[in-house]
Amino acid sequence: MIETPETEYFDELETRDPELREEAQFQALAEQLANAKANAPAYGELLKDIDPDEVRDRAALAKLPLVRKSELLERQKKQFEDRNPFGGLTAVKTGRLGRIFASPGPIYDPEAMRPDYWRLARALFAAGFRRGNVVHNSFSYHLTPAGSMLESGAHALGCPVIPAGVGNTEQQVRTIADVKPKYYTGTPSFLKILIDKAREMNLDIRSMKRALVSGEALPSSLRNDIKQLGVKVRQCYASADLGLIAYESMIGEGLVVDEWIIVEIVRPGTGDPVTEGEVGEVVVTTLNPDYPLIRFATGDLSAVMAGMSACGRTNLRLKGWMGRADQTTKVRGMFIHPGQVADAAKRHREIKRYRLVVDRHRDNDAMILKCELDGAGSEALAAKIADSLHATTKMRGEVEFLKPGTLPNDGKVIEDIREID
Repeated sequence: MIETPETEYFDELETRDPELREEAQFQALAEQLANAKANAPAYGELLKDIDPDEVRDRAALAKLPLVRKSELLERQKKQFEDRNPFGGLTAVKTGRLGRIFASPGPIYDPEAMRPDYWRLARALFAAGFRRGNVVHNSFSYHLTPAGSMLESGAHALGCPVIPAGVGNTEQQVRTIADVKPKYYTGTPSFLKILIDKAREMNLDIRSMKRALVSGEALPSSLRNDIKQLGVKVRQCYASADLGLIAYESMIGEGLVVDEWIIVEIVRPGTGDPVTEGEVGEVVVTTLNPDYPLIRFATGDLSAVMAGMSACGRTNLRLKGWMGRADQTTKVRGMFIHPGQVADAAKRHREIKRYRLVVDRHRDNDAMILKCELDGAGSEALAAKIADSLHATTKMRGEVEFLKPGTLPNDGKVIEDIREID
């Protein structure tokens, strides 16, 4: 790590030539796949027909199976009898871990005994945090890993931490007023609560100059409110499974992807990468040797921004959280999944983009598959597509052809517009 306070970057990895980064990451990925196959029982089965040395680019990566976050609960339940609470996805023995967390579900998350295991120091540094300054950490320390994630990152930077957790608002405000921390970590809404409570108690907490927030949306209105109170706030995107995914620099302009993961954006319900700029589901492959999640589908929607950040960091940038990818809905008493719609569309190369719109006509559910085509459609093609939709969903629907660029770029495969009284 570069130590000088005036340095703009956490390390030299952030400004690598993008082609050199891609080459280095895929070299590391071959080792990670071999590690996962040999040491994580679930991946031994999932990757049994995969030669790690052949996965050298994104096209090859896109052929590997997804592991969905929504599947973790069931995977973990199956492993309890073998004393492995992590669904067979970890590559180290449970007894060698440092901590075990229980997120709602419960879903169990491992933490290995390695400094800055979650890699949050990079995000803190990008937000302006520097060695020797105190961090007030209002993320939860109870069972879930958020408190530990930010604390370990702060310690890696050399910052003392006040382990505040959530709640006890008045005591937190008094502690800030007395100890005078320079930095805040936690949710943005709780930071606003602390600021308002300090005003109510007539206590000075203006020592806090910078904040790194996560865990919820940071709308521009809230960002501006916090900024007017003298705190420069930046956000990061992280999860209990993957650690840091992306982070905001002081320049802003989207979230820069972390150096130790590979991010894909795929069409919801599939593992197929979308074109740059198109909204889709965030899929992450981590280079963490202890918990080697390969093509981990987060369930979050985002999109890759064009070009590089003005801050000089050269990795991909994400637009931020843009909703959830799970658009499963029930039609005429049966569930329709995005993957079923995608399977129908894949049968017709004429379809470039598509969306299933679910509505109600005269108290009956109705489906219309709206398809963008490069060329002209025909009644014969519409009939064939309708047959494919019936084959994959077991329900009949209409087909409507649209000109390219008609459908909004919001990542939706299924749009339910039914009005419920």
